[in-house]
Amino acid sequence: MRRRTYRPLSYRDLTVAGLLVLGIVWFGFLTWNIFGKEERARHDVADTEAQLASLNARQATLKADLDELNTPRGQEAALRDTEGVARPGENVIIVVPPQGATSSTSTLPWWKKVLDWLY
Repeated sequence: MRRRTYRPLSYRDLTVAGLLVLGIVWFGFLTWNIFGKEERARHDVADTEAQLASLNARQATLKADLDELNTPRGQEAALRDTEGVARPGENVIIVVPPQGATSSTSTLPWWKKVLDWLY
């Protein structure tokens, strides 16, 4: 049986091995960046689809409101709500909140009083 002898590594062999390692690392970074961009794109698509669903629901609501306003009853209801008008023989009542309702006296909880006392 013959004994195998190994030759020492030359600069050429080390250079090729180093370039191969650098190429593998570079390829790994490129692949990692592509996967990151794909993940961001997937999240953007999901966000955009949710936004589209919200806008479609809003469009349906606005279309229903527009259809309601195109009827005589809807026009009358909108006029009554915005302008406060009434038919002949009807009375308009305007409810005004009482003057004392604007200032409210609320007591602080005991723990807020302690915190206020400490700080």
